[in-house]
Amino acid sequence: MRMRRLIRVIIFAALAWSAYWFVAGYGLRNAITSWFDQQQDLGWQADFSDVATAGYPAHHLTRLNNPALADPVNGTAWSADWIEFQSPAIWPGRQVLRFAETPQRLSYYDQTSTIEADALQAELQLQPGVALMLEKMALTAGPWMITEDTETLAAGSTLGLIMEQTAVPEAYMISGKVDGFTPGDDLRSLMKSAASLPQAFDTLELDMVATFDRPWDRSALEQSRPQPTQIDLNLAEIKWGELRLFAAGELDVDTQGIPTGEIAIKAENWRDMIAMANAAGALPDQAVDPVTRALNFLAGLGGNPNALDLQLNFRDGFVALGPLPLGPAPRLILR
Repeated sequence: MRMRRLIRVIIFAALAWSAYWFVAGYGLRNAITSWFDQQQDLGWQADFSDVATAGYPAHHLTRLNNPALADPVNGTAWSADWIEFQSPAIWPGRQVLRFAETPQRLSYYDQTSTIEADALQAELQLQPGVALMLEKMALTAGPWMITEDTETLAAGSTLGLIMEQTAVPEAYMISGKVDGFTPGDDLRSLMKSAASLPQAFDTLELDMVATFDRPWDRSALEQSRPQPTQIDLNLAEIKWGELRLFAAGELDVDTQGIPTGEIAIKAENWRDMIAMANAAGALPDQAVDPVTRALNFLAGLGGNPNALDLQLNFRDGFVALGPLPLGPAPRLILR
């Protein structure tokens, strides 16, 4: 008798779970396809060829074939052979997006790049609720490469980017690390003095906290992007052969996107950096000698002529490297 009751309970629980799984799966699938419809209503191109759901009983796995998105306002577009959305059946707010290992196309107006990456996936952790506030977002990949017209722009052996909400809802810890970052031939040829440097960077890392005017949620895609109000740069580090660059500091950003504050910079073998900036066109020929003399004097004050400790000073809409004015400060606006 007890065995029969237990079997009935198990059968009832299995039927109830199955019903929940199919209803939740339908809802998740409908939410994804409806989002594409909503973007079309807003003037986007938002298409896919077909959709399928799998993953029973523990997960929901929704696959879109041939997705394509294009925003005519900012001129960006993306397309791929497929994309998968996977989440635990109990809570669809923890999504893992898996991207096709076949080429993906990313365009900005008339410039189109091709992205190829192994195990490229994005993890989204959203708070329960209608707003779907972002708790964590991570992008990881194995070997990856970005090309344009068959020319390699950049590549790497791994990729890791994380954006995670802090105790302050509007503030997010942002970190990034790329192993084996390799600039493409165009970038190396642009920086002529980089010919003697190794193929790949030794270190490329970022650690910062960014505070926005509101938390990131579904409105960031559907309406407008949250805008930065404060940036606390704990460390940005680049090591490429004999070149070393470290940066840390804090910036306040006003409603116009104009930053105010200081970023401390330490550069080793900075003369090579000047030569590279000149070769890339970022530093005019007529400015090379005055800048070199000024920085050589400042480096001498620090006791090591090959190492330079300076500040990027952001004031009144302009930026200066130590005592050297560089021009208008960039506007930090997310579009």
